Amino acid sequence: MLRSHSSDKLLRDPIPWKLQRCRIVHPDNETLIDDGLAVYFRAPYSYTTLPTLELHIHSGRALVSALLSALSAFPQLRPAEPGEFTRQALLGGRLDLTQVEGLHDLIEADTEVQRVWALGGAGGETRAEYEALRNKIIHCLSQVEALIDFGEGEDIEEGVYEQVAKVEASELYSTIQKHLSDNRRGEVIRSGIKMAIFGPPNAGKSSLFNYLANRPASIVTSIPGTTRDVLELTLDIGGLPVVVADTAGIRETEDVVEVIGVQRGIDAIKAADISLCVLPLPEVLNAAEKGQSIIPEDIRNLVTPTTYFLFNKSDLVASKDLQAVFDSNDLLSRSWCASLASGEGTHAFVQGLAKALKTQFEIDDTKTHAPLITRSRHRVHLESACKFLEAFLALPPEDVVLAAEELRYAAQAVGRVTGDIGVEDVLDALFRDFCIGK
Repeated sequence: MLRSHSSDKLLRDPIPWKLQRCRIVHPDNETLIDDGLAVYFRAPYSYTTLPTLELHIHSGRALVSALLSALSAFPQLRPAEPGEFTRQALLGGRLDLTQVEGLHDLIEADTEVQRVWALGGAGGETRAEYEALRNKIIHCLSQVEALIDFGEGEDIEEGVYEQVAKVEASELYSTIQKHLSDNRRGEVIRSGIKMAIFGPPNAGKSSLFNYLANRPASIVTSIPGTTRDVLELTLDIGGLPVVVADTAGIRETEDVVEVIGVQRGIDAIKAADISLCVLPLPEVLNAAEKGQSIIPEDIRNLVTPTTYFLFNKSDLVASKDLQAVFDSNDLLSRSWCASLASGEGTHAFVQGLAKALKTQFEIDDTKTHAPLITRSRHRVHLESACKFLEAFLALPPEDVVLAAEELRYAAQAVGRVTGDIGVEDVLDALFRDFCIGK
């Protein structure tokens, strides 16, 4: 199969961890397939912890097909299943489940923040944090079990249960609760911040959608009600993954199709993490001059504390009139003025929106540390651990046996995050999304 490039001898015992130039030949007739490189990884010092041979060949499709055909001549070889190499790395102890998830997220990362956070998981930072939590719970458990075995006698200091075990458990409970109270930012950034663009007809919503997408993704006309359905794109805004939804202009209408589109838009706005209300500046200034609300009545009930505003068509009003909008409304911290027609103010708007989102989701560009919770299953297991710790803290010292069980369950709950306990169903779902070669 492999012959030395220099001597044409069969490479039976390749030097481990060294790239060697070789001639790759068919095992049946020894016809040349390619002139390439081979590197052998001796177990357990390989990605999978198993003996591994990597072949580096030219990338032509016919070459790859010929090599795969030659490999199929060996009865002990078969194509790998999706994610099988990484599954073996997990089973061999090279990776834990959080590292596998981090690797998956790294492969799927579309933005800089996703890439940096995924590296933390793939590199073992998340694993180390969960192991530290679990070890602290086990330390509490060891002290409680010592009381069961020996009681408070010569070998056990008096008041261990109250002064040490419960104090440590209380600190652990507070630490986990702090991670749980993170507004789900890890899950949100991993899957993308859902942002719905809404506003009255002809405000410039679809123009904004196209500007953010950098292509004509949505139809734009001067006819009110052009957008009928919800359009979605995942975009990179300041390094953040944002799932942007363009919705139909909200108004009262008798058009059956438009009514359905408006309702779908309202549903998308309510389901979004944040919303962006686009309002035309001429109408806004007109309402302000009359002492009326600058937000139209049809959309007023959709505005929330997580709604941002873009006042469009700034090219149609005098700059001196713009300040009046901000002076009469408490929107300065979450609104921008721009003209999507001329491009004026659009760059500042995108920069300002990215900065506002990073503030809202507590993302610091100077810190690369990822959140502890990046998946819903992490949250479920940590919530379970908190319940067991809470039950432990509620028990009196005389129920020391039950207390030990609660701590044991808490440790098991944290262990499920890293894959130490009962995760076969999680693995099956996770590895289905991996590519064949990983």
